[in-house]
Amino acid sequence: MKEKLSATQILCTACMLFSIFFGAGNMIFPPSLGQQAGTQAPLALLGFIITDAGLAVLGILAVVLAGNSMNDLVEKAGKKVGFFLTAAIYLLIGPLFALPRTGSVSFEIGVVPFLSENSSRFLPLLIYTSIFFGLTFLFSLKPTKIIDIVGRVMSPILLLSIFVIFIAALLNPLGEVVHPAMEYANGPFVEGLLQGYLALDGFGSLIFAIIIIDIFRDKGIKEHKTIIHYTVLVGIIAVILLCLVYGALCMVGAQTSGMEHFANGGVLLNHAVYTLFGKWGNVILGVAMVMACLTTSIGLTTSFGDYFSRMFPKVSYRKIIAIVCLFTWAIANVGLDMLLSVVLPILVVLYPLVTVLVLLSFFDRFWHGRTEVYFLSMLFALFFSIFDGCKTAGIALGGLTEFVMQMPLASLGIGWLLPAIVGFLLGLSPLGRKLGQKMNKV
Repeated sequence: MKEKLSATQILCTACMLFSIFFGAGNMIFPPSLGQQAGTQAPLALLGFIITDAGLAVLGILAVVLAGNSMNDLVEKAGKKVGFFLTAAIYLLIGPLFALPRTGSVSFEIGVVPFLSENSSRFLPLLIYTSIFFGLTFLFSLKPTKIIDIVGRVMSPILLLSIFVIFIAALLNPLGEVVHPAMEYANGPFVEGLLQGYLALDGFGSLIFAIIIIDIFRDKGIKEHKTIIHYTVLVGIIAVILLCLVYGALCMVGAQTSGMEHFANGGVLLNHAVYTLFGKWGNVILGVAMVMACLTTSIGLTTSFGDYFSRMFPKVSYRKIIAIVCLFTWAIANVGLDMLLSVVLPILVVLYPLVTVLVLLSFFDRFWHGRTEVYFLSMLFALFFSIFDGCKTAGIALGGLTEFVMQMPLASLGIGWLLPAIVGFLLGLSPLGRKLGQKMNKV
């Protein structure tokens, strides 16, 4: 009997995939991008979509093509490289960035609008994050259907909130769209690419792919080719949904481009909602965002705890998530803006490696999974991305950074591409094959 899903099942799975990806970062970056890009917002948004939604769907498909989990994909570059990359991804979507961001963003949108303008935010943030990550720890001890229930209830509310804001902004524009800020005037597409990194969906897709695989299997889809077919179909629908939401949020942000720039997208959205609907708008958006971020926080903590408790069986799951929640609580109190400035250089370094790995995996049959092809391609890409990361962090390396930044395609934010191609060709050569043989012996 032919394995087949109904149109309703396909749509529901696509909506679930959309909900998995649409988290705190997806809410705050498009409005901020729109404000800073102004008249160049469409081009900046295109860059954002490529490194966010585009790479996310490609990442899921790459894992499905490779096997059943992220390990099947990352270990194509060697077990040691795979271990490093996997650990880095889990740390970034866990306590180093994505997890603290759930607390910071939900505080910005759900609590800040109700504080007096001149009051200190340190103590309220400290109290809020203590409660937020305390609840995260409690619910992560015995994961139940709370993630599914809250996700199904709050995601539609959140989407409806965005739709209502969009329509209201169309009917009553917040302001005139003006020329962009300096960095967006000189390279809106590149800046959009960098903002797409920060949403972390490219990294998250490698971990969340197993969820989609399990969904299809639960629905009776067992054949690998059929799973691939439905993954492509579901991925396309999810990308369309993401693009529509990003476009709406970016447009709202662009209408504030003539105003003084807000600290981040969360502050911008608070201003927009208050201007359009008053305090009740802040209440509805705030509740939806807090619950959505709490759901994401529980899911990420559980995922992190499961992975590292298997990696270090002598350390209990309970201890791991306790450490994660305490560490995340401390990092979250640094503040959202500080988090963005610290983590962006790391993402700039690692994202090209993930991109190279994902893209090469689609053509794996041509070199029969040879480790050296992946390893050398990623190594040469790393050479450029380290300099790019230093530049993003404002670390001066003399004239060396300027020299590397003159490489072809660097102005488009993909200067790592040609080095990766050189590494790829070297990996296919006899010299690369010898290196592969040595790597396999280790």
